Amino acid sequence: MNQPVNLTIVYYSATGTIATIAQEMADCAGKAGAEVRLRRVPELAPRSAIESNPAWAAHAAATADVPEAVPDDLVWADAVLMGSPTRFGNVSSQLKQFVDTLSEPWRRGLLSDKVYSGFTSTGTAHGGHETTLLALSHTFVHLGGVIVPPGYTHPDKWSDGNPYGTSHCDHGGTHAVDDTTRAAARVQTERVLRFAASVKAAPAEPAAA
Repeated sequence: MNQPVNLTIVYYSATGTIATIAQEMADCAGKAGAEVRLRRVPELAPRSAIESNPAWAAHAAATADVPEAVPDDLVWADAVLMGSPTRFGNVSSQLKQFVDTLSEPWRRGLLSDKVYSGFTSTGTAHGGHETTLLALSHTFVHLGGVIVPPGYTHPDKWSDGNPYGTSHCDHGGTHAVDDTTRAAARVQTERVLRFAASVKAAPAEPAAA
């Protein structure tokens, strides 16, 4: 019998959009039989900045019990979904800081040969969806990962319009995660799990002579 896929979802979310997408992915994966770790990365912003934005402060309080990501969460995983809001067309500093803690398992080859895929959100319609997802893919390449984008492989991805990964535009906090984004998140999650199961079942490479 095939073993279930171990899926780690690592994300940063300030006001909740990315967290909502991450939870949708976690729910989908759990229903599909995967073992799931949902992890947020540590917040780096000062308390004064968080408290100056009511939505940011409310989300920080609401997700305080979500475990923080550690490198072992990626070592454990067969597949990794990594999410970040766009920051000037790039990943958030919070997620990047977590990535910068991965040197030791990376040096030991413990993060390679896993399936990786990314998701994002922006406040404006053309605010860096693709560039942020491509920036994440650069990290996945350095880790030796197998990148599995959702592509235009399902009608729900044509509706979502982003082959690089799930993305959502909240129009400055006025547009909550909707059915289109949720459906795209499920398509991406299911595809990641399918490829991860194949990679996990593949015979190990023989040791170098």
